[in-house]
Amino acid sequence: MSTLKSKKAIITGGSRGLGKATAIAFAKEGIDVAITGRTESVLKETVTELETYGVKATYAVFDVGNYEEVKTNIKKVIDTLGGVDILVNNAGIAAIGSFMDMEVDVWSKIIQTNVMGMYYVTKEVLPHLIEKNEGDIINVSSTAGLNGNANISAYSASKFAVIGLSESLMKEVRKHNIRVNTLTPSTIESDLTIDLGMLEKGSDHVLQPVDFAELILAGLKLPRRAMLKGASLWSTNP
Repeated sequence: MSTLKSKKAIITGGSRGLGKATAIAFAKEGIDVAITGRTESVLKETVTELETYGVKATYAVFDVGNYEEVKTNIKKVIDTLGGVDILVNNAGIAAIGSFMDMEVDVWSKIIQTNVMGMYYVTKEVLPHLIEKNEGDIINVSSTAGLNGNANISAYSASKFAVIGLSESLMKEVRKHNIRVNTLTPSTIESDLTIDLGMLEKGSDHVLQPVDFAELILAGLKLPRRAMLKGASLWSTNP
């Protein structure tokens, strides 16, 4: 089992939900963490909580779908952390609506954030991992990226794209001792699913963000010779 203490991680969308749970799990393992998001007050609160575990924690406010903002802020957080070993591409948005009813700008924004945002951030982090010849990239897709469903065409298309991009990248960077892991969780009780009306807060027998964080840690703790290429996380409740 690999030790994670003193590793340095960047988590996009890290101030709440799945990202926050992952950041806290990382901090408990002794990993220094940088989180990104679009609401500074929430990011500050999460960083304060992370610091209680005795790790270095920082944040950056930017839109992952804006490449110029990504370039500036990823450099800033890497400089603050003193390097990067782990990237978790978690930032994402969703909307529910039929193919014809959903506005074009909403459809485009989902693709820009979920696909191009992941591409932009990875593009800026990857050279650092290649230089040290080691690293981990965890890309968050969804079971919606495995099977399409009515009224989520934009979200589903974006998550299918995440899987394809991740698999291609994995095959490119294995030679640099970089592991690329694509996760496809089923519905998790998070701010996103609650805001969309998919779940009510406190739902029984529903996956929780901490379950997702445990899956990420399990993959990271594998010996460097082993790589979790992909994994789906489902609730035991049918």
